[in-house]
Formats: sequence, C-alpha cells, structure tokens
Amino acid sequence: MRCDVLTLFPKVIEAVLSESILKKAIDKGFLDVKVYNIRDFTEDKHHVVDDYPYGGGAGMVLKPEPIFRAIESLQKDGEERRIILLSPQGNLFEQAIAERLSNERKRLTFICGHYEEIDERVRTIVNEELSIGDYVLTGGELAAMVVIDASVRLIPGVLGDKRSSLEDSFSGGILDFPHYTRPSEFRGMRAPEVLLSGNHEEIRLWRRKEALRRTLKRRPDLIEKAALSEEDRKLLEEIAKEKNRI
Repeated sequence: MRCDVLTLFPKVIEAVLSESILKKAIDKGFLDVKVYNIRDFTEDKHHVVDDYPYGGGAGMVLKPEPIFRAIESLQKDGEERRIILLSPQGNLFEQAIAERLSNERKRLTFICGHYEEIDERVRTIVNEELSIGDYVLTGGELAAMVVIDASVRLIPGVLGDKRSSLEDSFSGGILDFPHYTRPSEFRGMRAPEVLLSGNHEEIRLWRRKEALRRTLKRRPDLIEKAALSEEDRKLLEEIAKEKNRI
C-alpha cells in the first residue's frame, strides 16, 4: 500500500508511523508512506498557507496554491494516484472503504486540511472525500492515520494471524464477539465454560451468537443491513426467546 500525506504537521504523522503495527508494516514492505509539508510548496518567504475567508467569518482558510503545487509536483513521478481529502463533509469512512483502499492499485495521496476550512477549489483535484465521523478535529492528520491504519491491517501478512482481520468488528457486517484470556477466573468473573471446552463447533456457534447479540443490543442498524445466513436467523430467534424469558 503506497501513500503520500500532505500536512502542515509532519511530525504528527511520523509519530504514529513509528510505532506498533504500522511500523512493522513499513519494515516488512507492506506499507510505504511519504510525508510532505505543505509549507514547502509555498513561494513567499514567510511560507504562508492560510488567509482570511472572502465574505468574512471566523477562522482562516487553507490556500489553494501550495496544495495544487504539491499535487502537481508529486504527479511528475508518473504514478497513478487517488487523491483523498480528509474532511467532516466527506463520505463516512467504514470497513468496506478500508477493504477497497487496502486493495487499491493507485498510490493514495491524502490531503490533511487545517484551520476553518480548505479553499473550495482544491476539491476540483480530489477524487474522494472522507470523514471518520460526525465531529470536527483540529486537522486531518489523525483522520488520515485512521484511514491508513484501518486499511493496511487488512493486507494479508500485516497481522500475525490472518483471522484477526477476518474476525474484526464490521468485517462480517456485525460487531465482534466477546474475547477472554487467562486467568479463567478473575475477581469472581469466569470466562464462559464453552471457550474452555475444546469443542470447536460449540465455540464457533457461541461466538457467532454473542456477536449477533452484541450487535443487536449496540448497533441494531447493522443487523438490518447485514447479509444474514439461515443459521444467523435461528440464532437471533434464540436470542429473542432468551430475552423474553428474562
């Protein structure tokens, strides 16, 4: 997965890339990220990247010139690029998009906005606009890293066990099942006996049922959209009956 990140704060990106799974992905050659400071593409001696909004109003607007120059400079290498703007106005980032980006053949170029907004003309060179939620961050740096992190971990070989990403929340359209590890009992709380039984089929059914139960309780909207099997529907019927007995 090949990425460029255009930002006013390169150290924020570099700090995240230097730890954990992302660092391992880079070291193993699964991820290639180049970070560019938007200020380096200004042409005035003060490296000004923002200005007051036309028409008045609070805050500053990120100027178009340095971003256009940055993109045009990167495009000189001849690589095909998907240019992504991180913005609260973008399409909501979700697992399906992460899966698509993890298989993207083009180089991904992320533009991290900052200040009040970004000059609207920048959107004319953008292929996709993404938001990680209905809230506003100080800048797009953290959002860019969320998108990269969620996408790169889906590449086979990045995680130690390929089942890790397959069993994640949202990967099958529903939330993940509860997880337990040693000790089997902690402060009076026991891990479910079925997980200690060694019966793989019973464990599989328990996990699927608990994943459905958790999704039904926390995110019922996902149940409505999920591609449920006949087995899933039977498990949901069992959950409903158990709930009625309480």
